[in-house]
Amino acid sequence: MVKSIPKGQVATYGQVAALAGNPRNARFVGFALHANPKPGVIPCHRVVFRDGSLAPGFAFGGPDRQRQLLEEEGVRFLPPQAGQSGDEGWRVDLDHCQWQQ
Repeated sequence: MVKSIPKGQVATYGQVAALAGNPRNARFVGFALHANPKPGVIPCHRVVFRDGSLAPGFAFGGPDRQRQLLEEEGVRFLPPQAGQSGDEGWRVDLDHCQWQQ
């Protein structure tokens, strides 16, 4: 399912859970992606929180790397809000980049 998310777009953990038939299991999607054995094949970097924020525990280089991978694919970000700094404040512009399967 995550393999179906095209470059330049993202899905939320809840979206992936719903597509898998378990809309209340977004957290389990996160656990599964954290243990992804093939990050080059299964693009787990394309899955974000429902507000567009990045996973602080992104297993393959942290949120810095997740943001870099998404930017390389053309994903647009909203700037950090007041009081936030670093990659924790950046959010994907879901209005333009959320996958509509």
